[in-house]
Amino acid sequence: MFDFGLGGKICGMAVRPLFRILAPAVVAASGLSASILAGTALPTASAQCPDVDVVFARGTGEPPGVGPTGQAFIDNLRGRLPGKSVDVYPVNYPASNEWNTGLDGIRDAGAHVLNQSGACPKTQMVLSGYSQGAAVMGFVTSAQVPDGVDPATVPKPLAPEVANHVAAVVLFGTPNVRAMNFLNEPPLVIGPTYVGKTIKVCAPEDPVCSDGLNFAAHDTYAEDGGIIDQGAAFAASRLGGPPAGPATVVGAPHPSFGE
Repeated sequence: MFDFGLGGKICGMAVRPLFRILAPAVVAASGLSASILAGTALPTASAQCPDVDVVFARGTGEPPGVGPTGQAFIDNLRGRLPGKSVDVYPVNYPASNEWNTGLDGIRDAGAHVLNQSGACPKTQMVLSGYSQGAAVMGFVTSAQVPDGVDPATVPKPLAPEVANHVAAVVLFGTPNVRAMNFLNEPPLVIGPTYVGKTIKVCAPEDPVCSDGLNFAAHDTYAEDGGIIDQGAAFAASRLGGPPAGPATVVGAPHPSFGE
């Protein structure tokens, strides 16, 4: 599913409308911060805590749930973690073309991370998302309110110690600096306590996350075993599980990915 809308020319080449939606990736600079509501975690006493909790945000236009890329990633990761229980939390947000819906995802994911860290302190979390969802999950890690936004008008970022409960951040097809600049918005910046545990996986020539112009490449994540392997192998290594076979490195992160 193409998630973004960009018209005109890129690198001197005319292109059809692309990047039709980047709403959640840029809500921060619209005065709707990419920060997270600070609050008190409310543990669920009856909940059984899993070894691993995967928090996944789907891409634009995908039905509620984790979407095809999320399901492929989760299935692959489970195969790399024999003996470990793996729960999944699909981020609850519209994943629509509306500019303000990204904040719903950022708030929902942030609240879940906060609650899980309090209710299940031994559970290791993996934050992940595809395309629009990758932007949402990336902003969940943000350490500060973007420049130009009044901190008094937006939620506060998650406390730094919450990062201790997050083992890995795996982002597929994350909108890059070029896409953000086109919309006159600041680039996605991963919070410093998450940088070392974050991987951004980009399909070759995907214009959403690289300098490429292969528009169809953005639709290939769920079906490309090598791409899914790269993200799942990284997460498994952070979770202390043996990889279920060698990972194929496909679409290494592009220099335009600002951390």
